[in-house]
Amino acid sequence: MEFMREFPDDATCLEWLWRERHSEDGTHADCPKCKRERVAFKRYATSQRRQSWTCTACGHHVHPTAGTIFHKSSTSLHLWFYAFYLMTSTRCGISAKHLERELGINYKTAWRMLNKIRNELMEHAEDAPLDGDVEVDETGIGGRPRAYITRQGRVAAQAHATRKPTVVGAAQRQGQVRVTVAPNRGTIALHGFVSEHVLPSSMIFTDEWQAYEGLSLRYRGHKRIRHKDRIYVSGDVHTQTIEGFFGLVKTGIRGTYHAVSSKWLQGYLNEYAWRYNHRSDERAQFEALLLRSARARPRDASALPKIA
Repeated sequence: MEFMREFPDDATCLEWLWRERHSEDGTHADCPKCKRERVAFKRYATSQRRQSWTCTACGHHVHPTAGTIFHKSSTSLHLWFYAFYLMTSTRCGISAKHLERELGINYKTAWRMLNKIRNELMEHAEDAPLDGDVEVDETGIGGRPRAYITRQGRVAAQAHATRKPTVVGAAQRQGQVRVTVAPNRGTIALHGFVSEHVLPSSMIFTDEWQAYEGLSLRYRGHKRIRHKDRIYVSGDVHTQTIEGFFGLVKTGIRGTYHAVSSKWLQGYLNEYAWRYNHRSDERAQFEALLLRSARARPRDASALPKIA
C-alpha cells in the first residue's frame, strides 16, 4: 500500500524519473541543443505516447528513460518500479516465476527484468576497494554429490567438487563484501581478485589454502587459520564473516531458486552482495535502487552473457 500511494501509476513514475535526472522543480532543465538552462520544458500529449519533455524554445525532446535500463523497454515504468520494490522487500530474493505472477507478465519478461537489475544496477564494479581487516575465502556453488558418486569413492567425490563453479569473495569486517565467479582456485585467479578489490594497507585473513601464499608481500599483513586442524577461530584470526555471507548465498539459492547455472551465477552473486552491502543504510533499499537506476548507464552489450 505504501508503494501504491507513492507511485500509483506510470505517469507518476515517469515524473519522478524526469525530476531525478533532469529537473528538480519539474520545469527548469538543461537543453543539450540550446546548450543552456531553459525554464519552459513541457510534456505534450502525442498519439505515440512519447515519454519525453520538449524544450519550447528549440523543440528538442529530452527522454528521461534514455541511458537507463528502461530505455526502449515495452514494459511500463510502473511494473519496473514495482519489481524494484519486490526485490528489495525480501531477504532471500524473488524468482522469475514469482515476479511473473505478481506483475501479470510472461516468464521471459520477468526473467529479463531480473537479469538486467542484477547485472546493471546491483553490480559492484565501480565500488571502492575494501580496507582494514579483510577476510578472503573461496567456495564452490552447487549441490552435494549424489549417492552413486559417493559410492565410487573419494576420488569421484573430489572430481565432482572440482566441476562446481568457484566463487571467491572478500569481506571487510563490519563493512561490505565483494564476490565474483573465478575460473579456478589457483594462485593467479585468487591473487588477481584480491589485488583488484582490496587496498594494500589492509590486513588479510584467509585459511591455509596454498594459493594464498605470498599475500603478505603485497599487503600490511596476512594471517591464516588452519581449518584442516579443526581450528576455526583463534583470537582475531578467522574467516567467519565471509563464510557467513557464503552461507546466506547458498541458503538463498537453495530455497528460492533451487539451482543456478554457472552462466548466470554472477548476477545472483551481485544481488546478494548488493543486499548485504546495503543492510545498514539509512535510506531504504528500494529508494537506493531507484536512485541507482536513475543514474545508471547501460554497459557494453558484449560484456553481458548472450541469452540463448
